[in-house]
Amino acid sequence: MMLYPDLIKSGQGPRIAFLEKADPMQIAETLVAFANTEGGAIIIGLKANGEPAKSSIDSIQLEKALKAAEEFCNPTVVTGNWEELSLSPSSSSSQETNQEAKPASRKVYALRIPRSIELHALSDGRVLIRSGTKNRPLGGQEILRLASTKTTGDFEAEVVPGATRDHFSKKMIDEYLEKRSERTKRPFDGNLDDLLREIGAIDNDGNPTVTGILLFSEYPQQWIPQSSVVFAKFVGKTPRGESGLAGYSRREELTGPLARLIESAWNLIWSEMAVSAVVKGLEREETYEYPQFAVREAIVNAISHRDYRLKGRRIEIRMYSDRLEVISPGGLPGFITVENIKDEHFSRNPRIVNGLFQWGYIEELGLGIDRMIEVMKQAGHKPPNFDARPYSFAVTLYNAREKQSPPDWARSTNQRQALALQYIKDHGSITNREYRQICQGVSAETLRLDLVDMVEKGILVKVGSKKGTHYILK
Repeated sequence: MMLYPDLIKSGQGPRIAFLEKADPMQIAETLVAFANTEGGAIIIGLKANGEPAKSSIDSIQLEKALKAAEEFCNPTVVTGNWEELSLSPSSSSSQETNQEAKPASRKVYALRIPRSIELHALSDGRVLIRSGTKNRPLGGQEILRLASTKTTGDFEAEVVPGATRDHFSKKMIDEYLEKRSERTKRPFDGNLDDLLREIGAIDNDGNPTVTGILLFSEYPQQWIPQSSVVFAKFVGKTPRGESGLAGYSRREELTGPLARLIESAWNLIWSEMAVSAVVKGLEREETYEYPQFAVREAIVNAISHRDYRLKGRRIEIRMYSDRLEVISPGGLPGFITVENIKDEHFSRNPRIVNGLFQWGYIEELGLGIDRMIEVMKQAGHKPPNFDARPYSFAVTLYNAREKQSPPDWARSTNQRQALALQYIKDHGSITNREYRQICQGVSAETLRLDLVDMVEKGILVKVGSKKGTHYILK
C-alpha cells in the first residue's frame, strides 16, 4: 500500500496502525493481524489520535524491537525494512500551533506488512485479524474458516498461460492511472512496469497475472471465460414462464475487463428499472425502483470478491418483478459470515479489490455493506437479504417500499401546520413571515396561533425574540 500523507492524516483503520513506541508485543500483534487480513502499515512515532509521540525513536531501537517481535510470531511474518518518513505538521491529524517558532517536520517510521498466504498466530496461541482500528482475536470456528481460505492459494497472483504484456490495453492502463492520480492526488511519473508489479498485474518476470488480465485486457474472457456476467430480466417472480418455458424477457452476457463489466451491468439494470414520480411541495421528484448506491455496491462486491478459480460459474444478475438478485460464485471468504459481514473485512482477491478502489469503484474499503443497508432503509425498502452457501453468495434487493407510519404529532396538526412542518424539514426552520408566504389568504393572527399551538404540544421550539424569532423541530 502507498503511504500518502492524506492516508496517514485520515487516521488509523483496517490497513494502518499508529504505535507510540516500539513495543515488541504490540508490534507482533499488529504484524499478525495485518498478515492474516488485508496487509497494512505500522507507523511508529504517532499516538492513537495521530499526534506525534513525545519521545523520539532511533532506527537501531526499531530493528531490535522488530527482531524481538518476530520471536512472538508463528510462523514469522515477512516484512520489509523500516522506512523513515518526514511528516509536515499538516500531514498529522493534530492541529497544534507553536507560537514561538514555525513547527518543524516530524520523523516517524513506517513498516509495510503484505497480506500473507499463511495463517499466523502469536506464541501464546492467539490468532488475530485487523478489525477497524483494533487487532481482534478469532474464535475456534473463525480460525478454521480463515485457515481453509489460506490453503486455497493465491489465484489472482498466478501467471496466465499464453498471455503477454501486449495483451494489456493501453487505453485501460491510461484510464487506471488517471483515476489513481485523482484518488491519491499525485500524478504518476514513475516506471510503469514497476507499478504493474507493485499492484500485482505482472510477476517479477513481467508475465501477466490473473489480476492484470482481469483489470487491463480488453477481453479477459479469452483466458478466464468464467469472468463474464450474465443478466436476465424475468417477467414475474420466478424464473419459469408459462408452460414451463424460460420466463425472461431479456438476457445479456457481458464481457470485457472488470471496470467495463461494472459499468455495463449498471447500465443494463438502470435501463430496466421502473421509475415512479412523487410531488413534494411544488416539485416533481423521480423515484427509482432501487437506490443507486445499493445496486452498484452489489455489482462491485460480486465482481471484486467472487471466486475466479471456479470454472463454468459466472456472476448472475437476475431482475424479477419484485426483487433484484446478484449471485456471485464462491462462498464467503475467510472468517466472514452473514452475521459479521457489516463489521469485518476480508477478500480473497485483495489485488483486484485494491485496483478497483484506486479506479474509484470502491468508495471506502470495508464500509459498502453498511451503507447499502442504510440506503435501502432510507428509501423505505426492506434491508438486503444475504444468502451464503459453500459455493455461492447472493445479495437480494427488494423493490417493495414499506409504508412509513406517520409520527404521533401528524394526527394532531391541521393542514396549514403540516405545511409548516414540511417547510422546516426542508429548510431547517421557519419564521412567521415564511409561514405567511406558504399560507397566503390566512390571517397573521391565525398563523401565529398555529405556531403557538405546536410549541405548546412540544412539536416545535421557539428560538429568538421579536424580528429574530424562528421555529425549529423539537
